[in-house]
Amino acid sequence: MSDRSPRVTPRPPSAAAGDDVPAPGVVGIGLAAVLTFALAQGSWQWFATFIGVTLLVVMLAFQRRARWTPDIRSPYVRGLAAYALIVGLCAAIALAPLLQRQAWLFPMPGTRSDCELVGRYQALDAEAALGNLAGRDGAALAFVQEDQSRKAVAECLAATTTLWLPLYGVGAALLVGTAVWFRDRARSQGQE
Repeated sequence: MSDRSPRVTPRPPSAAAGDDVPAPGVVGIGLAAVLTFALAQGSWQWFATFIGVTLLVVMLAFQRRARWTPDIRSPYVRGLAAYALIVGLCAAIALAPLLQRQAWLFPMPGTRSDCELVGRYQALDAEAALGNLAGRDGAALAFVQEDQSRKAVAECLAATTTLWLPLYGVGAALLVGTAVWFRDRARSQGQE
């Protein structure tokens, strides 16, 4: 009997950080951000800021890009595009409640005053819905009118904010992508 043991052929090492493999977590984070955006109904709440910031932190903590190369079809450029767009989407989700509530950050010319008109209409509609009961308890009527008006204004502003969020997201993606590309290029040239 011969003492032949089977030979084990070692597998090539898996791709490490910086190789030509983009980070797999980008897809999961992008999906989470898109679901957050798609499932957001009504007014943008501050929990969206928490979600956006959390996704940004996860993205930055576990991000991995391929080695820098100027070739437009390289894995680096594809990975950078995905990274920048996901960061832009997360930033848009994080900023949405602030954009909705702060006129200085998101002026929306004419929209804010139009939304206030929608709120006034909703207050009148609440009074009309009560009919003859409106005269019995003025404090309750005022509360319901204020509540309905506030909700209508918030939903109107949220709808307009949602329409403009892609512009903010693309702007953030372009800034991030450009900054990271220049930084990675400088690092790559510094290592040569």
